[in-house]
Amino acid sequence: MGYVIEPKAISSVAVHGSNDRFPVRRIFCVGRNYAAHAIEMGYDPDRELPFYFTKPADGVVDNGVDVPYPPMTENLHFEAELVVAIDKTAIDVSEENALDHVYGYAVGNDLTRRDLQSQSKTKGRPWDTGKAFDNSAPCAEIHLADQVGDIENARIWLTVNGETKQDSNTNKLIWSVSEVIANLSGLFTLQPGDLIYTGTPEGVGPVVKGDVIKVGVDGLTDLETKIV
Repeated sequence: MGYVIEPKAISSVAVHGSNDRFPVRRIFCVGRNYAAHAIEMGYDPDRELPFYFTKPADGVVDNGVDVPYPPMTENLHFEAELVVAIDKTAIDVSEENALDHVYGYAVGNDLTRRDLQSQSKTKGRPWDTGKAFDNSAPCAEIHLADQVGDIENARIWLTVNGETKQDSNTNKLIWSVSEVIANLSGLFTLQPGDLIYTGTPEGVGPVVKGDVIKVGVDGLTDLETKIV
């Protein structure tokens, strides 16, 4: 059996200390998972159930690769994120067993066409145009979970052209990594190759062509992206 069109190459993310790469199946993102960010976006930060949106697997962009300023927007925003890589099938797992399904962690940037997202919110429409566009998920190399320190008590930060824009700690996640995996695996069957962008702290803002964005989480490889 053949295919009527040539299949696209598998999207993947680099792995720290290895020439092998992590194949990406699907990208899940947690919305408003830091209280201060929820407030700056005009929402109540009370601990309601988490909600999710997705990005296409081929939205991933390697560390150091330039990202073209996307079309149909005049307000492209950065969002620093801790990324979780899943390597075992997870179906309605408990919080206690959730981390057994984690391959590793990485630094990500949930690029957002904020104006299009805002239009979708106002009209009660899905966020795809604002979130799920080409090159919208830059991701640094993945560090294996057993080689990472206390990832849920780590500084997370972002700079634009050297100026700090976001500076927080992953201990401020409303829903922890294990809680997110447990909840998400009750809604979807998580599979090896899935990535979870766990949410962004306060301080999100716009970038323009020529800006260099650097994102870091303590213990992980920094992510650098230039908008062109």
